Amino acid sequence: MTTSFKALFDLTGRTAVVTGGCGILGRRFADGLAEFGANVAIVDLDQAATDAAAADVASRHAVRAGGYGCDITNPDAVRNTADAIEADLGPVSILLNNAASKTRDVDAFFAPVEEFSQVTWREIMAVNLDGMFTVAQVFGGRMAERGYGSIVQTASIYGLMAPDQRIYEGSEYLGRAINTPAVYTASKAGVIGLTKHLATYWAAKGVRVNTLTPGGVESGQNETFKARYGARIPLGRMARADEMVGTMLFLVSDAASYVTGQNIAVDGGLSAW
Repeated sequence: MTTSFKALFDLTGRTAVVTGGCGILGRRFADGLAEFGANVAIVDLDQAATDAAAADVASRHAVRAGGYGCDITNPDAVRNTADAIEADLGPVSILLNNAASKTRDVDAFFAPVEEFSQVTWREIMAVNLDGMFTVAQVFGGRMAERGYGSIVQTASIYGLMAPDQRIYEGSEYLGRAINTPAVYTASKAGVIGLTKHLATYWAAKGVRVNTLTPGGVESGQNETFKARYGARIPLGRMARADEMVGTMLFLVSDAASYVTGQNIAVDGGLSAW
């Protein structure tokens, strides 16, 4: 039998969900899925923002797209959103489990370990890990019932390794001093563990679950941070958001039909040191 390898990447007629769909990576993930033929549901907190993002995707690609405002920390809201998406766009067979939070209180998010609030810890975990489980539970469960689907969960290089504290002196993001808090590292490490569990749990039902682990992506850091971070990377620079999309498309497509439970780091070689 002759295999068309190009056809393995064709997502025409499939319905894909992107949580955190209005974020830096979420927007590019939605665009990539639509370009390869998938109908796309963009899920984020702000309904107006999701509507605008969906209209933009639909205007540039010959697919259907919808925006859905949803707080993924609310299981009932996730179930209701899933019902609405499937009524509008059809059964979901692709999930980009991508939403994450820095909380409403940025100062609390960047507080040192010794002063970090339990309230802020729980607020982050409620989105980055608890919410991710809820989204996977709802959409993955439906995929398992149908016997087909692919879930890609977004982690972070700091779910694999600790941040180098030396790079933060003089570093800023959108004009303010930054660091990477322990709760972010812990939550993203949890995503990788959750992926492995769900991959083995649903494997017999035809649902594949993998992790995409981005390295640092340029998105408003000052030159000090970019230079210090880039000096630690074998490829010598931070990533561009678009550089995450190819790996995502591979993982959701039939080209990755024998790939599950894996974590692919798109990190410029940082984790290879």
